[in-house]
Amino acid sequence: MYTRVQKWGNSKAVRLPKYITEEAGIKENDRVELYVHEGNIVITPRKKHVKLEDRVAEFEGQYRPGEWETGKPEGDEIW
Repeated sequence: MYTRVQKWGNSKAVRLPKYITEEAGIKENDRVELYVHEGNIVITPRKKHVKLEDRVAEFEGQYRPGEWETGKPEGDEIW
């Protein structure tokens, strides 16, 4: 599909067709990341922020904290 780059204030704008945004999972007011890669403009959907309480609610396993070896003290570490 082809489209045109148009002026929008001091910027340029491109309309994204509905089927493109649906396939990419982009909805109105979603955040996207824009960058240039090898001369191409890339638009990437940003993942939505998930609250800690939502992450905890989804957790189904058991958390088993443990210790790990970080090596011998060097410098002025406290024992």
